[in-house]
Amino acid sequence: MASTESQFHIAMLALHQRALDQCDYDAKLFKTMVLEHGGLEAARRLLAAPKVHDGLVKLFEKRRLDLTLEALVLLPEWRELFTFVERQTAQRRLRELGYDPRS
Repeated sequence: MASTESQFHIAMLALHQRALDQCDYDAKLFKTMVLEHGGLEAARRLLAAPKVHDGLVKLFEKRRLDLTLEALVLLPEWRELFTFVERQTAQRRLRELGYDPRS
């Protein structure tokens, strides 16, 4: 059975594919970052950045915040991978854009 971290990596790549398929949004830099650093490290880097990443803005414009790494991070199956601060950052970013991650 694959580790939770490797499953999260796959989920990050699937998230990219869903954004491409459902919104015609090809987040090439996101995919490159995931492939170079792994899904978990890519998510941590994006959450730690002081500036909101372009993907969050683009998916907000497309009204698909459910396809953001922030929404993915908050799913119960990934809880153990992230610190309280990382989860709070994800939740704050989504709420500031009017998205309730619990819905």
